[in-house]
Amino acid sequence: MSKNICVIGSGFAGLSAACHLAKAGNKVFVIEKNNTPGGRARQLELSGFTFDMGPSWYWMPDVFERFFTQFDKKPSDYYELLRLDPSYRVKFKDEIIDLPASMPELEALFESIETGSAQQLRRFLKQAEYKYQVGINDLVYKPSRSLGEFMDLRLLKGLVKMDVLTSMSSHIRKFFKSEKLIELMEFPVLFLGSTPQNTPALYSLMNYADMSLGTWYPMGGMHKVVEAMVALAQELGVTFHFGESVTEFAYKQNSISEVITDKTSRKADVVVAGADYHHVDQKLLPEQFRMYSPQYWDKRTMAPSSLLFYIGVNKRLPNMKHHVLFFDEDFKQHAHEIYTNPQWPTKPLLYTSATSLTDPSVAPAGCENLVVLIPVAPDLQDTPETRERYFNMIMDRLEAYTGTSIREHIVCKRSYAHNDFIGDYHSYKGNAYGLANTLQQTAILKPSIKNKKLKNLYFTGQLTVPGPGVPPSIISGEVVATEIAKDF
Repeated sequence: MSKNICVIGSGFAGLSAACHLAKAGNKVFVIEKNNTPGGRARQLELSGFTFDMGPSWYWMPDVFERFFTQFDKKPSDYYELLRLDPSYRVKFKDEIIDLPASMPELEALFESIETGSAQQLRRFLKQAEYKYQVGINDLVYKPSRSLGEFMDLRLLKGLVKMDVLTSMSSHIRKFFKSEKLIELMEFPVLFLGSTPQNTPALYSLMNYADMSLGTWYPMGGMHKVVEAMVALAQELGVTFHFGESVTEFAYKQNSISEVITDKTSRKADVVVAGADYHHVDQKLLPEQFRMYSPQYWDKRTMAPSSLLFYIGVNKRLPNMKHHVLFFDEDFKQHAHEIYTNPQWPTKPLLYTSATSLTDPSVAPAGCENLVVLIPVAPDLQDTPETRERYFNMIMDRLEAYTGTSIREHIVCKRSYAHNDFIGDYHSYKGNAYGLANTLQQTAILKPSIKNKKLKNLYFTGQLTVPGPGVPPSIISGEVVATEIAKDF
């Protein structure tokens, strides 16, 4: 029977859930507190420059394909994809390395750094491919509501080969000795919100996604994927209400009966919270309906926050690539200042994105749109003075790297950090990526996809299964829609 379903939040998980629920014949409406869709993947337009505010890496193209295929569509119906070559650049202290898209070239690069490493890379990626096939096709589509879901002979056999109890750090060191290669192989783990020492080696599947499946770019920016999902949702009959904040719920017989916003109230048979889980659980629900205590939330290991700068420059910048990772400072010290002794970093690693090198539509002719990101600990004091100090530190490094002046060529600039994540997304402790993918926060050990005290409240997104990142968020929306179909 068709249900009236409210989805809170129009990030990737909320949009995915809305599409799947509408396809199943439900009447779906989305409430979004911001004026535009996308959640963290919103778009910023300044002085003729267009910036992706959040995700900038298009990995796991098969997950996007799978999503659209379920609606008899394909990504190319909505946007043009381009594979980047090189996939990205890494700047070390003493060397610059471009990661080629072609596997023979990548193997040759590894061999040039460490003798025998081409063969080791093949072995490593063969194992990683197995983890990807089992992990992405089986494990991540589990709702993790009970241990029984994992009592499957194929999965249990698979788990032995999945290296769940080994750390990424020790797994990588079984294959490579060169510190450069180790850092290159550890890099994708940073997207999961924890150190390689605390991340299960299961996630070497990310290396397979990176090196074998490639780094892609949707022309027009990552927001094109948001626009595609919104268009698909509207084709399926989903309605959107932007610029409305959910303030509370009305209840009837241990169920939510109405969703109340700062503008109106709407009846709902089912509610899917794609908004920040902690905010919904602790701020919108009365105590008797909360799933977790404040102490539980405080003990969660959060993924990092970010200090971001969106910068429009009125000239081209030498030496830049679409993606550049600056590994020219001490990775261990930066990680220590994020995870072990949280503080603003002394000498941070950086990431830059200059999509204008690939896509002329995102900046005026002859200009560069530059996004700079520093991963930082969540829950830090975020002040304008701190942001400006790091901006100057970044500019010093980028001007040295490009060999050209940048500051006096800046047309527009905006910073974004903890206070913005909290203000725009109710982000717990101002985190940027959600919950860290540590072993203690995997599968059934994550916050539950279903509220056990209310019959009709579900959760989706980066604080529940399967975890942080764009593809996992898209999967999360499908998982929650499937559970609602079973339960109702």
